[in-house]
Amino acid sequence: MNTGNQMAAMIPAEGLSEEIRVAWRRLPDKGFFFVLLAAWLGLFHFLGNSTFGYVDTPSLFGWMFDAYSKAGLDGVDGAGMLVLPLIFLIVWQKRQELLAVSFGFWWPGGLLLAAGLGLHLLGYVVQQPRLSIVGLFGGIYGLMGLVWGTQWLRAIFFPYCLTAMMMPLGSLTERVTFPLQVFVSWTVEHCFNDILGIGVLRVGTQLFNSLGTYKFEVAAACSGMRSLTTILLIGIFFTYYFSRVTSTWQRALLIGSTIPLAIIANLIRLSLIIGTGEFFGQATGDYVHESGFWSVVPYAVAIAGILFVNDWLERRPEKSPSLSPRPVHP
Repeated sequence: MNTGNQMAAMIPAEGLSEEIRVAWRRLPDKGFFFVLLAAWLGLFHFLGNSTFGYVDTPSLFGWMFDAYSKAGLDGVDGAGMLVLPLIFLIVWQKRQELLAVSFGFWWPGGLLLAAGLGLHLLGYVVQQPRLSIVGLFGGIYGLMGLVWGTQWLRAIFFPYCLTAMMMPLGSLTERVTFPLQVFVSWTVEHCFNDILGIGVLRVGTQLFNSLGTYKFEVAAACSGMRSLTTILLIGIFFTYYFSRVTSTWQRALLIGSTIPLAIIANLIRLSLIIGTGEFFGQATGDYVHESGFWSVVPYAVAIAGILFVNDWLERRPEKSPSLSPRPVHP
């Protein structure tokens, strides 16, 4: 008798592949959903982009990829390539909650799907692919509601909102980056002049000293928008995969802390560039600016800050509602 093989067959398989199979079996109406999803994505692939003079492809996904590629991972839009994997990771982490909802057909989801189609048609006619992107993701959200119901939509709402970070903004970011450039250069100027006692002059977004031994321009890439986007994604990933905080307000605070942390980290990097330029000259400052090692500094500082905030939140006891006894009247 092959007892060993029989016993091995009785032991359930473990590992990621088995978990994926179990989750797939528990998901209802998946055939119906994925057929509709394939048709929806096919529409945006074959009739998604009408701006052929800028990107020679009918695919909206091709237009998005071109925008991400032009920016690169170092650009603000380049971080959009990291958003979709992050969404899948968060959805996988929430799989038990998602699969425990009460599934059911919800016909108003069809209205969301129709609204997404209308936005896409408008964007296609007026050659505004960003409108089509809103229609694309809005339609997928409506499609999920149509097939799986409102409880699914509520459970997946936050990770799905991250699709907004996949929108290529291009020159639209100038409305944010220029004020950030001015703020960063103004802050560095006053830190050196008022705190460190080192004379730094500022004209607009240019920083230099009275001797003219160095001169640096706080360009759009140095405004901190790029690092802010990336650090925000890091904070979201850390919150859902490594942090032990569970309440909504704690998670919101931990994720929200990445914004000031990214700004502080960028100020530290720019201060290092100005400091090295002040003491060692323009060439050394340029080296710190261009060095891959020193470009990691803001991320290291921000990650350390995220760990500190997380540790503080984990040590902070949850306040349970006080149950004061009701007064007893004779």
